[in-house]
Amino acid sequence: MNRADYIEKDLDQSPYSDLYVYYFKGHVAPNTDLRAEDFIGNWQEDAFSFLFFSKSSRNKVDQLLSTQRQLSLIDVYHMTYADWLGETPAVLQAGSFVITPPWQVPKTASVSGDKRHMIVLDPGVVFGTGTHETTHDCLAAIEQAFSRSAPAAVLDLGTGTGLLALAAARLGSKKTLAVDINFLAATTAKKNFRLNELEDRMLAVQGEAADFVNWPADLLIANIHFDVMQHLITSGGFLKKKLFVLSGLLRSQAKHVAWHLAQMPVKILHKWEHDGIWHTFLGETNRK
Repeated sequence: MNRADYIEKDLDQSPYSDLYVYYFKGHVAPNTDLRAEDFIGNWQEDAFSFLFFSKSSRNKVDQLLSTQRQLSLIDVYHMTYADWLGETPAVLQAGSFVITPPWQVPKTASVSGDKRHMIVLDPGVVFGTGTHETTHDCLAAIEQAFSRSAPAAVLDLGTGTGLLALAAARLGSKKTLAVDINFLAATTAKKNFRLNELEDRMLAVQGEAADFVNWPADLLIANIHFDVMQHLITSGGFLKKKLFVLSGLLRSQAKHVAWHLAQMPVKILHKWEHDGIWHTFLGETNRK
């Protein structure tokens, strides 16, 4: 479904309502064709898989189990879309960005024209609608980064829905690489790049953050797990970036990261803190 398909619908009508979630032990075979009108996505984590449908799909699941013996069904869940996300996606303003679900984009709005800071975001079943404190702080940090210079290339590690990568593209980055270890997240980000008509200068891939940290970029964005970030900031690729945004850090984790950064040729330009819990850093490297 593309943006034009959405705006022909009622502006308050989400394409998601009820979710039917099938929880498996094992991974669905890579070449399995799961395309169907009611299929939403396959979330794989560790040795488990979650298949999401908008309608009850037990017959399809039984067919899958009969042909793929590596799978065993653990449980079935039926819930609302809002229950899964923990919220109902809605239009949100964060700094100069207006983040809107595609089913609430006014028909007269232009994504690539005068509404330069509008971001159309369909999270699907991936978390990351823009409401979390760290996301707000990352958006503020990205705006500050672009006010200092004009990063032509941006690397977003742990992209999720692709929101932060889209923010950088809206501010003028010419090429952006967005990476997530979760295939469904990478697929969702790719769809959001297309909805914003930015797919010509944005790429979403599945992979380990450590495998992409050497990709040449002016700005590194990492709103990512602490255990991953520890390795990123000590890698050679980290110091090759001109600017960086590090987030998703709890207080003790932020102290650890700050200590490491203090031993490195970098300068912290700004720090954000929410209720003493969540921490975000904007910094620059003193590369020659």
